[in-house]
Amino acid sequence: MPESVEAVIPGFEHVRRYWDPLQNAMTAKVLPGEYYVSAQDELIATVLGSCVSACIRDRRRCIGGMNHFMLPEPMSDRDGWSNTVGRAARYGNDAMEQLINAILKAGGRREDLEVKIFGGGRVLTQMTDIGERNIAFVKRYIAAENLDLTAADIGDIYPRQVQFFPRSGKVRVRQLRGQTANVLVDGERNYLKRLANDPIKGEVELF
Repeated sequence: MPESVEAVIPGFEHVRRYWDPLQNAMTAKVLPGEYYVSAQDELIATVLGSCVSACIRDRRRCIGGMNHFMLPEPMSDRDGWSNTVGRAARYGNDAMEQLINAILKAGGRREDLEVKIFGGGRVLTQMTDIGERNIAFVKRYIAAENLDLTAADIGDIYPRQVQFFPRSGKVRVRQLRGQTANVLVDGERNYLKRLANDPIKGEVELF
């Protein structure tokens, strides 16, 4: 591990960071409902089942970040994605707005943003396809905001591990199988139940 570690961008001190000896890099782990932005030579990682993550980067200034959301939008916001102030990034509309705004605040320019999207697997088999709804939402959002979608690995039935390098824009994706996948699916199911019991705005459907 290097002797000195650069400080995070203000506002992201709560995100867990650790040294990954395999990648020889500091790694920020993004959990459901979180997002993280960096201008450093570090790695941003998450694991996804039906959730979706967008990796957004200013290709000229090498400032980028990742979000991780479980549901596309609150029930009462089905017709738009306004009124984002004060809500966590648990919903896709908030997660996208907050990530983009944080990149711009860090010095990025909207016209230079590129987007890569991941996740949305059909892993919660006893419910309707939350992953597909997340995919439909994020595609609609990207089109409506006229953002440049440069890569996607979405859908299918497997969870994914995603590693994003914001300085270079490279992303590594690995499908998860077996017990690791089962643990992730159980975690997503419990997280969805917590959202249903603690909605910020509107009601959460359990489909």
